[in-house]
Amino acid sequence: MAFLSDRLNRIKPSPTIAMTTRAAELRAQGRDIIGLSAGEPDFDTPAHIRDAAKAAIDAGHTRYTAVDGTPSLKRAIRDKFARENGLDYAPAQITVGTGGKQILFNALMATLDDGDEAIIPAPYWVSYPDMVLLAGGVPVIVECGLDQGFRLTPEALEAAITPRTKWLILNSPSNPSGAGYDRAAMQALTDVLLRHPQVWVLADDIYEHLVFDGFEFVTPAQVEPRLKDRILTMNGVSKAYAMTGWRIGYGAAPESLIKAMAKLQSQSTSNPCSISQYAAEAALTGPQDYIAESRAVFQRRRDLVVAGLNACPGIDCPTPQGAFYVYPSIAGLIGKTSAAGTVLTDDEAFANALLDEAGVAVVFGAAFGLSPHFRISYATSDEQLTEAVARIRRFCEGCN
Repeated sequence: MAFLSDRLNRIKPSPTIAMTTRAAELRAQGRDIIGLSAGEPDFDTPAHIRDAAKAAIDAGHTRYTAVDGTPSLKRAIRDKFARENGLDYAPAQITVGTGGKQILFNALMATLDDGDEAIIPAPYWVSYPDMVLLAGGVPVIVECGLDQGFRLTPEALEAAITPRTKWLILNSPSNPSGAGYDRAAMQALTDVLLRHPQVWVLADDIYEHLVFDGFEFVTPAQVEPRLKDRILTMNGVSKAYAMTGWRIGYGAAPESLIKAMAKLQSQSTSNPCSISQYAAEAALTGPQDYIAESRAVFQRRRDLVVAGLNACPGIDCPTPQGAFYVYPSIAGLIGKTSAAGTVLTDDEAFANALLDEAGVAVVFGAAFGLSPHFRISYATSDEQLTEAVARIRRFCEGCN
């Protein structure tokens, strides 16, 4: 359509949202569909956070706030960074947006000029490359396969950096793989970055609290303080506190970048929802018991899914360090034909056949930049996961 901009034509709709929508449509038609494509906790937001939101409404906190966050929420975020990450930020170095996605978008739009490059390890969250493209930048995709534990190596990072590199986008633990960088692995990457002063780091820490088996989460600015002045540390309340719909994300960075991001936000959404900001403040300052409780549930579900998938012919499912996803390989199924006659030419064909023939919605690996894989979100009940894994196993056993 000639009316639409070239910039819009550079990007595609989110494949995760597309699969979730298709599953919902089939469910509305009466099909028995198990949806494992959406990445959000299935728990209710903790009661004390909901109560804080109600109290904020009753107190009349329903008007505009400062563009990028209330002073009290920024103080709560500052205290969070100090308490949990050993990072010292002033309130002027903190920004609050309408979800973590807006923090990332604001940063890229505020800093990328046409032709600037952003290094993105694959598999990646589906929105990273499209955000870079919308900002006029060039996504530089570095494949990090199963043999690397889905992690970027220092050698691969060094090879990807050019004079046009402006950002490295690093997500740990990762969506979609759940792979995390321990302190040694993170230090190896920051050692490379110290040699390239033009490269900034966008650290997406949204799954910080969802780590398993004693894995120690670290963030780049914590591991290498000498890089702090060129790191944007992004986080939010959506995953850790089951607050996806509240739409609050936040970030910390040098004041010059924070001001630039606020300038952009002032001409787009303005402030995040005032009520959600009070809820987020309660999440960060109130009881933290929910985090450990939900982490234990997710670890149990992870183990259930990993064991079940590894019993399926043609599937190899590694055990992730965090988040609530698994990213199995289906290399052993490519080229086979399903019981209903679908040729599994690639992981997209596999995901579509699995939905149509087995009633299980997953997201195909090509959406995340690395095939042949698929992503399952295990943020749903044990019963649903057990049934889903049984269906996937029957589907795989029927392929020949």
